[in-house]
Amino acid sequence: MTHTQRNIDFTRGNIVGSIVAFSMPIVLGELLQNLYNSVDAIVVGNFAGKNALAAVTVGGVISNMVVMFFNGMSVGANVTISKAYGHGDAEELRAKVRIAFTFSLLLGVGFSLLGILFTPQLLELAGTQAEYYTDALTYLRIYLAGLMFTVIYNNAAGILRAVGDSRTPFRILVLACGVNIVMDVALTGVLRLGVTGVALATVFSQALSTALAYRAIGRSQGTHCIDLGELFREGGATVREILGVGMAAGLQSALIGLSNIFVTRYMNLFSTASVAGIGIAQRIDRFVILPAKSFGITMTTFVSQNLGAERDERVRSGVKQCLLAALVVTLSLSALVYVFARSCVALFNPEPEVVGVGVDMVRVLALMFWVMAVREVLLGYLRGYGRSFLPMVLSLIGMIGVRQVYLAVTLHTAQPEIVHIYRCYPIAWAATTLLLLVYFLLVRKKLSRRRADLD
Repeated sequence: MTHTQRNIDFTRGNIVGSIVAFSMPIVLGELLQNLYNSVDAIVVGNFAGKNALAAVTVGGVISNMVVMFFNGMSVGANVTISKAYGHGDAEELRAKVRIAFTFSLLLGVGFSLLGILFTPQLLELAGTQAEYYTDALTYLRIYLAGLMFTVIYNNAAGILRAVGDSRTPFRILVLACGVNIVMDVALTGVLRLGVTGVALATVFSQALSTALAYRAIGRSQGTHCIDLGELFREGGATVREILGVGMAAGLQSALIGLSNIFVTRYMNLFSTASVAGIGIAQRIDRFVILPAKSFGITMTTFVSQNLGAERDERVRSGVKQCLLAALVVTLSLSALVYVFARSCVALFNPEPEVVGVGVDMVRVLALMFWVMAVREVLLGYLRGYGRSFLPMVLSLIGMIGVRQVYLAVTLHTAQPEIVHIYRCYPIAWAATTLLLLVYFLLVRKKLSRRRADLD
């Protein structure tokens, strides 16, 4: 196979340079993707007030549950296509690309329909307060109507990254994010459409990014991306391979998202301003941990390509380099966020109660962000080997079980304290990372002996 200059081949050359070159566009791309909801929150918080901001916060938690599922599912496509790329069979690669893209299209359409239908039930599950329920219903229903674009784009970006192209998804997100910001300001700040405006802006931007990703894959692989006949005739093995890794990662992410909805129920024990402040801290949290998540994606592609090329020795060196980079970047960002917490929170909404809650939570989280860096690189490494089921179980125990038990014990009192909402996140991170480290130490020798050993 001929390797284009923009596609990074992890099976040869300098490991550190390849990891950095591949990771940086993903970091920047994830940054831009996070701006979708954050710009929504900034515009709504400044033009429509704390009730609208609380509505976007709750709607964002619910929509993230579904988006997280498909982000996890895209790992399956990434691993499958990375291995085909490593094998060097161009026809096999094109077939897997078509099947993966078509499969994501069907899933996206189906879940958009389900999301629209069950929006009221999801809001009830989150314990949405009456004073901002109508805004939350409007925002979430429009957002979920456009969910198919998010699903298709995330899978398309995974396909491009699997063949070493992390720059194209970044360029697409630059354009889409710019469109989103302009439309947010125009629809909400100028036309005063409130949460309807920011939801419409997000859906349109996601549709644009999907169209551009479709075009990029077609050009890169010299093939069309959608073939329902091929999916149903010959796609069984590829779909099973995608689901074998992706379903575990997707269910893990979705269940963590579901756990976040139950955390939102606890948030609604406090004032609307508190919900808004916690929502701001959660958005800042996503910006700080996104480099760690991006390095985890890099690790999955790195491991998968080298296993496909039978270059196991590069894997051991690569995981060390990737972990070091993730820790350095995450610790640096944590320090900046801790120092400038008040300015960061006030950017979203200037009300004193909202700012106070947001600052307190950000500073609790900032002390433990580094744990997330270790977790994400470990998960990326294990998924690259096809080890997904047990890591999923361990992650669920830490992120859901430990967190929900902690909240149930600390907040079921006559006078619950909001600080326990802040603390439940780092406690869950630490528990999950510890469990994954133990698992990694137990299977490390087996992974070094067996290529692509599956759970």
